[in-house]
Amino acid sequence: MPLSEHEQRMLEQIESALYAEDPKFASSVRGGRLRSTSSRRRLQAAALFVLGLFLLVAGIAAPVKPGGFPIISLIGFIVMFGAGVLLLLGSTKSIAKNSRAGGDTPSGGPGGSSGRGRQRKSGGFSDRMEDRFRRRFEQE
Repeated sequence: MPLSEHEQRMLEQIESALYAEDPKFASSVRGGRLRSTSSRRRLQAAALFVLGLFLLVAGIAAPVKPGGFPIISLIGFIVMFGAGVLLLLGSTKSIAKNSRAGGDTPSGGPGGSSGRGRQRKSGGFSDRMEDRFRRRFEQE
């Protein structure tokens, strides 16, 4: 379903505000760097998973089992588990790293609202963007 004219204008305003406030992050999102990093991580994780699967099967089929325990299969399982962790954590790290590239400041200004220095907000990226959007319209 296409956007209405009003929604299209609002989207353009939000995009221009994002470019004005954090051009480095906006260009990284528009440039597709997040997707290339994510696809590279997926490829690495898939290759590790296949290697782990091969080791798992080879450990079961191998006649050498020290102490009656298939140690090669255990190593294969650990490699497969590591591939899953790489897939899950690798993409979130790259997104978080790119969202912090602009050097966010707390909502209370340079000194913070509590007087204890700089403190990170507990909210996620979307909460920070909503706060910025609200502050921008409160200033007008």
